[in-house]
Amino acid sequence: MTHLVQFPNLGISVEINPVALQFGDFKIYWYGILIGIGFLLAILYGFSSCKKMNINKDHLFDAIIAGLIGGIIGARLYYVIFYPGDKYLQNPMEVFNIKEGGLGIYGGIIGGLLCGALVAKWRKMRVFAVLDVASLGYLIGQCIGRWGNFVNQEAFGCATNLPWGMYSDRTAEEVVGNVHPCFLYESLLCLLGFILLHFFTRHLRRYDGQTFLLYIVWYGVTRFFIEGLRTDSLLLPGIDLRVSQVLAAVSALVAIVLLIVFRKCSKLSGCGSRRVMEANGIQLEEQSEQFDSGAESTILSGMSAEEAAQQLAVRVKKSADLETQDEEAEEEQTEESEEKTDGSAN
Repeated sequence: MTHLVQFPNLGISVEINPVALQFGDFKIYWYGILIGIGFLLAILYGFSSCKKMNINKDHLFDAIIAGLIGGIIGARLYYVIFYPGDKYLQNPMEVFNIKEGGLGIYGGIIGGLLCGALVAKWRKMRVFAVLDVASLGYLIGQCIGRWGNFVNQEAFGCATNLPWGMYSDRTAEEVVGNVHPCFLYESLLCLLGFILLHFFTRHLRRYDGQTFLLYIVWYGVTRFFIEGLRTDSLLLPGIDLRVSQVLAAVSALVAIVLLIVFRKCSKLSGCGSRRVMEANGIQLEEQSEQFDSGAESTILSGMSAEEAAQQLAVRVKKSADLETQDEEAEEEQTEESEEKTDGSAN
């Protein structure tokens, strides 16, 4: 089934089909493809960050696989637990029927982080450093994955008169007029969050886990406001409160408190604030330079490659001379000590 999606005030109209490929009765949906692309890009980003974060790639891969499994289970359980009515009590086997939809992003985050962190601990990794990388990966996945909601025309908001209001056959079933494109809000905010936290992690991070706490605050605030616009939110049993909104507010507040508590912490194992890295004895990454006759040195600015090579050679020679002098001084001290010992023995 295709959807005609319109942004009337912008003059945009596009027809989309949730099915990307079909072979007989077997269908491949855009939702799954987009989730897969987001997951793959998140993995690639994580691997590219391993050197700067001092994380073992093989061990990180183990944590990622565990996080993937835990994320799927957590997302499904979250949806089933807070689903209104007794559908899953009446037919428990429906819990495993995820083809019909029913995954909660917060359950996926919690399950993924929990299982990934347990494996990271088992593999003797720095868990909080791994969480920092994972949080950035989550932002990548969420940024791309939300476009799956657009293709399926789901997770939209209430009616709006804003210029970018969206309209389709699916939105018309529940809301009169244009609606908030919540998928777009969350996708753009996740992209902005990734850019800011990536820069923070590389240059300003003071301790392992700080990026993770900032991610919790960023996504918690983002989700709190977006969830208030949606029409399909899960509610707490017996209480007219949106589950994700409550969870977003609580998690953001807890993260803010922890950021205040650990504000003087400076226990870092990878990239971050240059001053904190030096205090922790972390060697600053220096690019290895190959001196070409026509190249300009980036290590010793203002010198040609040949001059820079000569300067480095002089420094190496001085270092070698100092080592030789130290060895000669030690030998002289040893000889004097032996002479004194012989004299006292006589």
